[in-house]
Amino acid sequence: MSLNCNELNLVLSELDIEGAFIQEVVQPGYDSLAFRLVKNGSLFTLLVCTAAGVCRMHRTEQRIPKNAKPLRFHEFLRARVQGMRINSCRQVGLDRIVKLDVSTWQERCFLYIRLWSGAANVIVTDENGTILDCMYRRPKRGEVSGGTFAAEYKAVDASERDMALERFPVRSFEGLSFAPDVVDFNQKIDAFYAEHATSLSRDVLLAQAYKWYSTRREKMEGALARLEEKQAHFLHASSLKHTGDLLLAFASEAQESFLDCTDYETGERVHIRLDPALSVQENAANYYEQYKKAVSGREALEHDILRAKKNLVDLAAQYEAMLNEQNPLRLEQLLRRTTTPKQQEQKKHAGLHYERDGWVIMVGRTAAENDELLRHNVRGSDLWLHVRDFSGGYVFVKARRDKTVPLAILLLAGNLAVYHSKARKNGSADLYYTQVKYLRRAKNGPKGLVLPTQEKNLHITLDEHLLRSLEDS
Repeated sequence: MSLNCNELNLVLSELDIEGAFIQEVVQPGYDSLAFRLVKNGSLFTLLVCTAAGVCRMHRTEQRIPKNAKPLRFHEFLRARVQGMRINSCRQVGLDRIVKLDVSTWQERCFLYIRLWSGAANVIVTDENGTILDCMYRRPKRGEVSGGTFAAEYKAVDASERDMALERFPVRSFEGLSFAPDVVDFNQKIDAFYAEHATSLSRDVLLAQAYKWYSTRREKMEGALARLEEKQAHFLHASSLKHTGDLLLAFASEAQESFLDCTDYETGERVHIRLDPALSVQENAANYYEQYKKAVSGREALEHDILRAKKNLVDLAAQYEAMLNEQNPLRLEQLLRRTTTPKQQEQKKHAGLHYERDGWVIMVGRTAAENDELLRHNVRGSDLWLHVRDFSGGYVFVKARRDKTVPLAILLLAGNLAVYHSKARKNGSADLYYTQVKYLRRAKNGPKGLVLPTQEKNLHITLDEHLLRSLEDS
């Protein structure tokens, strides 16, 4: 349950943070915030949690993990609030709103920490009450940048305080055992939520983790089953070639849509269906083509099946790590990272990104990606590769100080250039390569079009094993 107004008042009476400096601000998740404060040489952490049902604010001894990617409100607090001095910290009347007055020698602002379950928020305003930013932006409430917010201190007499205390008593935590060093209310609150995190929030997170794991596992197992089914079909590839041989051997006996003949290997009668629109020789050619595809695809399928099994093992390991994580904040981070849609993942740059032996290879697949890489991600000493006489993507190898691009990396980049071009079907192509500083844009040409100088030639035959090893890494 969340802190009530009297518990919040007791927490604040023990904090003694007036005069402290905000040394660092950490936001481990969307519903939690931590201020690392320093006062008289001592460092401590003030935790603010706005999750529904567990809204609270107290001093904590727990280690607060940083988020993998800084969140919006965290970046704002780092820029505007971090480094400020806390002039005062007061509860607004009997409400569950805490007002922090913070300032530097040239700027002053107020932090309103509202701990209402279902409507909790942290709102930062200037001296005039104009909202600078909010932890949760709620336009319907006017809680957005540029809006106004004010919750002024109200004097509370003794009778009102007694009535509130009778209605909302302070928890005594009877029946719970604390460590000998847990003496004040802040420590009890911190220990209680740490000990009962499983019943307050971790169970919900684990249920979400199980749903994510079971959904992903079901999809992966279905994909693996389809691959194995296709592999079983490919294992009978020799029968496709044999069918083509039978069609050519008994072509004179073929009817319009079928052929009945005696198999010269087994002595059994066989029935072969034909495409009436094609000749017997063209039907045989189709069977030979299917045979070639089956043979060439069999090895690729074995690789895909091994990778699918490895992905299942990795998925189980991820889920096991979630089950073993006791810190709800860290568990929430792990879950959020795994459930982020691939389209929303932050990319280093346009196109594809590969790393091998310390070398970075970037691939542009479209004219827009080629142009984006050229404008923002490569420098003059980087290497550029492109196939001759075919349209295709640009491949760049990032330069390293005092190092020459080794032949293995050059061949790998060349394979990527051929693979992401119209020359892929041919299986090989000529390409040229040069440094980016020797490229110039074609005047009035289409987006991304460049004219190279001082280029060198290279002939590449596609190496499927090399491309698969890059995909695995």
